Amino acid sequence: MRMVERKKNLYHAYYGLSYSMNLRDPASSSFSAILTTSRSGAIAYSSHSSSADTTMHTNNWAVLVCTSRFWFNYRHMANTLSLYRTVKRLGIPDERIILMLADDMACNARNKYPAQVFNNENHRLNLYGDNVEVDYRGYEVTVENFLRVLTGRHETAVPRSKRLLSDEGSHILLYMTGHGGDEFLKFQDSEELQSHDLADAVKQMKEKRRFKELLIMVDTCQAATLFNQLHSPGVLAIGSSMKGENSYSHHLDSDVGVSVVDRFTFYTLAFFERLNMYDNASLSSLFTSYDPNTLMSTAYYRTDLYRRHLDEVPVTNFFGSVMETIHTDSAYRAVPRKMSNRAGINMAVEKSVQHDDRRTLIDSNVQDPTSHIKTKPKHRWFEWSSPMAVVVGSNSRVQTPAPTFITVHGDPGFCFMVGTVWVPCLASIGCRLGLVGIDIHESIGF
Repeated sequence: MRMVERKKNLYHAYYGLSYSMNLRDPASSSFSAILTTSRSGAIAYSSHSSSADTTMHTNNWAVLVCTSRFWFNYRHMANTLSLYRTVKRLGIPDERIILMLADDMACNARNKYPAQVFNNENHRLNLYGDNVEVDYRGYEVTVENFLRVLTGRHETAVPRSKRLLSDEGSHILLYMTGHGGDEFLKFQDSEELQSHDLADAVKQMKEKRRFKELLIMVDTCQAATLFNQLHSPGVLAIGSSMKGENSYSHHLDSDVGVSVVDRFTFYTLAFFERLNMYDNASLSSLFTSYDPNTLMSTAYYRTDLYRRHLDEVPVTNFFGSVMETIHTDSAYRAVPRKMSNRAGINMAVEKSVQHDDRRTLIDSNVQDPTSHIKTKPKHRWFEWSSPMAVVVGSNSRVQTPAPTFITVHGDPGFCFMVGTVWVPCLASIGCRLGLVGIDIHESIGF
């Protein structure tokens, strides 16, 4: 009996010591951290959230999901493509956007405007342009694939372009639209995503440190009920309607024959069309912009899992890009460099062509097929580079005497002047124009 009591005392003393150590320093030992998780969930929660608060916000991602098929659900695809265009305009690149479209309305036989999708009856903006990269299309849009995207539990054959490669410093926007009800969202009119499925996926994401903050936006009937089971910290949620309410379309396009956008998404887009990537509009201003009279439903947002005040959080923290900008009071001046490595290589190639003698291939009497090319005059080179932070669309003048080759590195929209002619830089990497008469080489890109 004494031996048993002694073991009990040692047991309680050891675990009590571990527990007190964890109160002083949550990282003091792995054993104490595990013990605290099992004995006091509140302490584990506070230590985990404090470490998440100190993580730097490094990148933004967007997961945009249209869950509806069939022509009469045209508006759901338009909703998703509209948000896709918005986040791209605000700075999130395609490689950090996962786009899931359950159907291809652009190529539907009923579409009066083939290969085009509109969200307004004026048809001014084609949402399905050349720069749309769909990651999951048609029957690939399933509940299983959606949950795999969130949790990162893919099969080995899935390419990186279809994966959400976020980390503990990522802010993620999750937008979903379709038909839903009390704690469910339909996929393909054949299966459902339940509220506890979404909550379990978000919990896994948090445990695997796949995000720092997560904004879930849902445009569907009874959207608020989809958030009922969420318990993970750092999650913010907004829905287009409360329990028992429907989410309505905005207007009908008589040419297309169906509704082209939902009300909640329409007024979300109206808010963002007034902004650019440098604006500091807050999430609070977005959430308070929804009028129940125009929505014909009550927008609901859940903030109890989110620690920051909405007034302090810019909308670009989720809908835009994290980028470093440098403010300057004056325009950049062109700084010429007499010779670059690329210029030297090209001049060496030109010199090799200038030989008058016929060249023959090694170990053969066959003549070189390029020997008939006429000799070109020697050219001087002029290279100009612009910093990455220059505002797109600004004009920078570079004047050089002919004959000259010019290499320009800059953002799209840059222009440079030769004589009295403005020449646009057509590629973001750079463009090169030969300025000897009409002799032009590699006018777009390298």
